[in-house]
Amino acid sequence: MSHPRFDLHIRQQLRTGERHFELNARLQTDCQRVVIHGPSGAGKSLLLKAIAGISTPDAGFIRLDGLSLFDSDSGIRLSPQQRQLGYLFQDYALFPHLNVRQNIGFGLRQGWRNPGRRHASTDVDYWLEAFGLQQQACQLPATLSGGQRQRTALARALVARPRALLLDEPFSAMDPALRSQLRTELSTLLQTLSIPMLLITHDMEDVHHFAQQALCMQGGQLCGSPVATLPDLQASLA
Repeated sequence: MSHPRFDLHIRQQLRTGERHFELNARLQTDCQRVVIHGPSGAGKSLLLKAIAGISTPDAGFIRLDGLSLFDSDSGIRLSPQQRQLGYLFQDYALFPHLNVRQNIGFGLRQGWRNPGRRHASTDVDYWLEAFGLQQQACQLPATLSGGQRQRTALARALVARPRALLLDEPFSAMDPALRSQLRTELSTLLQTLSIPMLLITHDMEDVHHFAQQALCMQGGQLCGSPVATLPDLQASLA
């Protein structure tokens, strides 16, 4: 019996001073590449963090390929490590004191001990080659270009062979030329991987490049009919 790749319905309330925000998100999809777009403050990052296990919803469930990551009724709450998801943060969150090889290798480590500077791993070597980072293996993040930093962060997210890849506004801090280049590179990579991907963005160009299914988030809810596939979306924008 096949299961939807992403199947979730979660609710979470946040209060900050006078501000009250409620996330009430429902998603069920078989698509490999899902893009959720919407304005800042709509709840996109909060949704992604809930899926990753960084934050905990008040109620509901999150399932990936039939596996329960979170279920408030059943008392299930897998840790981020147990969920085995690759998470690409908006600012990449590379460790500044670790070189490229160490940053990628950190995705394979249990606990907080850093990999050695010349940490040997066939998995790390594979992704260094796949992303063209062999020459930068011993460099620190501060010496890398924006594209090299993104590829390092992606390699770290993928090295442990995650069940799914979660991307938080991966191109928002880049200039237009680099943004276009890295969209093309990531799109090519995703075509060779069978891994499910969920990307959040406020940029419609990301939707055009990546979405097999696109949804809009507003006010903590996923809006749509409820699903707009990429051909439908492109036709509506034409």
